[in-house]
Amino acid sequence: MKALVIMPTYCETDTLPSTIRDLFEFNPHLSLLVVDDASPDGTGLVANNLATKDSRISVLHRTSKDGLGPAYLAGFDWAMERDFDFLVEMDADGSHQSKDLIRMLEAAPGADLVIGSRWIQGGSVVNWPWYRKSISMFGNRYAGLLLGSKIKDLTAGFRVYRTSFLREMNLEEVSSQGYSFQVEMAYRTISAGGVVVESPITFMERTSGKSKMTPAIVFEALGRVTFWGAKRIFN
Repeated sequence: MKALVIMPTYCETDTLPSTIRDLFEFNPHLSLLVVDDASPDGTGLVANNLATKDSRISVLHRTSKDGLGPAYLAGFDWAMERDFDFLVEMDADGSHQSKDLIRMLEAAPGADLVIGSRWIQGGSVVNWPWYRKSISMFGNRYAGLLLGSKIKDLTAGFRVYRTSFLREMNLEEVSSQGYSFQVEMAYRTISAGGVVVESPITFMERTSGKSKMTPAIVFEALGRVTFWGAKRIFN
């Protein structure tokens, strides 16, 4: 299995080194692509320094902060030129546990998309206040209802895609920039007949740095899900 972890970064100097160290401790056979959106705190330079010491690490520098979706799509393009079999989406802030990725990769050969799920049996969230859990659970239930999906964690950002399946999708039509990108990609995978499985993970709230989640991102996601749901129901 030739797999690549794609890790978007923006101001992650405090967490990137430890996240990469943990990634390779549990998954030494993987390759890593850091996609940095011109972080003003020097994250790109930190990534460059790590890459000079480890041939498994590559760095893709982008000129501006365009959002999570465009960063991942740029990473997909980079990976497809290099014939990786599976592509992993993973955060750089330590919220995704590298040991959970072992189980996700074990499930990957039988799926087109493996979602690291917080909301199935065996999954959990650590150090989130009750209202954040409630918002996430409501958002996932709302999206599942409108999109006709039984996936419990449509918004999850810890994933493994089969590259050959992504090649068959019209990725140039993906329009989401924020966290709605995850919902859109899952919905497009389902609509294209892809096999989706969920694997339980433990999501850890970041202990350093600032969350990228903003009210604008939340409203973008709600608006897009409502539009896709209405289009599905009334078409």
